[in-house]
Amino acid sequence: MAKKGNRVQVILECTEQKTSGVPGISRYITTKNKKNTPERIEKKKYNSYLRKVTVHKEIK
Repeated sequence: MAKKGNRVQVILECTEQKTSGVPGISRYITTKNKKNTPERIEKKKYNSYLRKVTVHKEIK
């Protein structure tokens, strides 16, 4: 049986792409422990539309 814990799936969305005007949305799905990190996370991930590494923030 699967464990029920504090890990939840979150969606990370690129912040630079909205201001650049390039069509498309760069999103990643990852998990986080909501007990250890209650605030929204941001990570540097690769954006294939802009072809560079950009900051991706958690969305709800």
